[in-house]
Amino acid sequence: MDFHIFHRTAPFIFGDIKFIIFGNTKYVNASIPYNRDRSGGVGLKTRKLELGTRNIIGARVTQARMERGMKQVELLAQLQLAGVDMSIPALSLLEGQKRPVSDKEFCALADALHVSVDWLLGR
Repeated sequence: MDFHIFHRTAPFIFGDIKFIIFGNTKYVNASIPYNRDRSGGVGLKTRKLELGTRNIIGARVTQARMERGMKQVELLAQLQLAGVDMSIPALSLLEGQKRPVSDKEFCALADALHVSVDWLLGR
């Protein structure tokens, strides 16, 4: 891998992108873009942690989202239209059953995924 170490506070240009680095050393991995794996193909991140026990609907949310071919960002957009502002990490934790779900999020998830709240609860 090709790592570059920068010790500057002035702007510099890296390819077509202009960076401004403040403070201490920054490490930039210039050889592998964020959404590409080492072979050059697009790689998806897989779940690294075991499923948790903080909610019981996380697996159902993932199942319903995948059945509809919906990406997490698309679900988040639907939730935002319903007045629920959630981040990508928060949704990942919810789907991984590592984060509890509020009642407002619960109803909005059911509406966005076009499923009943009973189905999300596994009834």
